[in-house]
Amino acid sequence: MPKLILRYIGAIDAMNRAIGRMAMYLIFVLIGVLLWSSASKVFMAPSMWTLETAQFVMVAYFVLGGPYSIQLGSNVRMDLFYGEWSPRTKAWVDAITVFFLIFYLGVLLYGGLVSTAYSLGYFGDEPFRFFLDLVGTFVTQGPSAAGEMLGFLERSPTAWRPWLWPIKTLLCLGVLLMILQASAEFFRDIGRLRGVID
Repeated sequence: MPKLILRYIGAIDAMNRAIGRMAMYLIFVLIGVLLWSSASKVFMAPSMWTLETAQFVMVAYFVLGGPYSIQLGSNVRMDLFYGEWSPRTKAWVDAITVFFLIFYLGVLLYGGLVSTAYSLGYFGDEPFRFFLDLVGTFVTQGPSAAGEMLGFLERSPTAWRPWLWPIKTLLCLGVLLMILQASAEFFRDIGRLRGVID
């Protein structure tokens, strides 16, 4: 197996391990938000921002921890037969089924990018072109010129009305990290089949 692929596996694993280990502490943020929500309802006026903030923190916890979960093999599996198979058979099956996961994540990423572009005020049919133009303008002309490209920023329909683009951007980042981790798992399974990786 080429050293470049082994370095890729190591780099993706290290990145997703670091992000996943940081993301796991978001559970304490979630607990704090929900505790504040409960206390504010009992002792004072209820806070409008707590429910949606809890949802946003849970999304961040889930999508940023997902790649680390794939890396550890702790994601949900149908273990009826899989648990009894040899490591080589597991590697064969994983090397094939990972393409279904990558396809699903690719569709999810495309939908997330379309939704993120919409939340930034782009209502056209080419979200990739929009993001390329936005980044190009930001790099060449600065943040103010890039800000002029944005349209009406989407807000939540709740009373708090937060902008939705930050959480949608985070969702896209998490799905991209899952795609990278799934591809690293594919290369790892090929390495196991060749006897290069344990």
